[in-house]
Amino acid sequence: MILADKIINERKKNGWSQEELAEKLSVSRQAVSKWESAQSIPDLQRIVSMAALFGVSTDYLLKEEMDEVSVVYEAAPEDTACEVRRVSMEEANAFLEMRQKTGPRIADAVSLCILSPVLLIVLSGLAESRIGRFTEALAVGIGLLALFGLVALAVFMFITNGMRQSRMETLGRDVFETEYGVSGMVREKKQAFEESFTRGIALGVVICILSVVPLIAGGIVDAPDYILCLLVGFMLVMVSGAVNMIIRVCMTRGAYDTLLQEGDYSTAAKRQRRKTEPFDSIYWCVVTAIYLGWSFWTRRWDFTWLVWPVAGVLYAAISGILHLVMRSEE
Repeated sequence: MILADKIINERKKNGWSQEELAEKLSVSRQAVSKWESAQSIPDLQRIVSMAALFGVSTDYLLKEEMDEVSVVYEAAPEDTACEVRRVSMEEANAFLEMRQKTGPRIADAVSLCILSPVLLIVLSGLAESRIGRFTEALAVGIGLLALFGLVALAVFMFITNGMRQSRMETLGRDVFETEYGVSGMVREKKQAFEESFTRGIALGVVICILSVVPLIAGGIVDAPDYILCLLVGFMLVMVSGAVNMIIRVCMTRGAYDTLLQEGDYSTAAKRQRRKTEPFDSIYWCVVTAIYLGWSFWTRRWDFTWLVWPVAGVLYAAISGILHLVMRSEE
């Protein structure tokens, strides 16, 4: 139980409202509200006054059930000589709020990239089958305009949201300490979010798997080419929705892990990430160049999207090998 919960419990035990407690401590009701919602913590003088008022010890109010030291001071030997940044309760809440806003926007930008070739695929299939009044040149022209328009919008969203996160991006790279109450607050929020995270990941993966079923069924019944193109478009729509869902929950979970310095944001993981950053940048630039070059050369946008899942699997395998090599060297 963190300090915020203890203040709520002791206040209710005495039958006081927030206004009554604020009056006894000579503070505003808003200050008490922020303490109880873990948006800020009282100073030492207020804690001493509350201990006397509640008839409890200051140790009871200040001691948390979770051991923060093992998380906060996980710094590597080379980092201990440097001055370690301290993250306050206000900064932690601001970081979580920022992630809650930018996470869905980044997920939407990724979905736009996945959806960008849909119109090109569908119109090209209709033109080749001579359905409607679309010529092949008109279909390709409209499809490419939609593709570049959606990609441009996605890039704009990536850049603007990246700039909003830039002032706090050091939390994901550097080792830091958290002030009293921050780790406990974040752990409680993470535990409350765990069910939503598991449900979002499971549902997103299931949708990705099921997205290919209509296309496989169309191939089995030997459906016309334009139907297959429509099914490819439908598959990309399903995949974009599933990926959107996965990214949203992963970014929220990642925000909690960042502040707790756990998982991919532990001290060891941060050291490894610094070493692999050049590889990451080069790898995805090469993949993008291959995708665009192959797509424009063959004009098979309904097929070349397979570059991305293959590249993702290869990236995971190569990254795993690099991490094993770096651990063995250490």
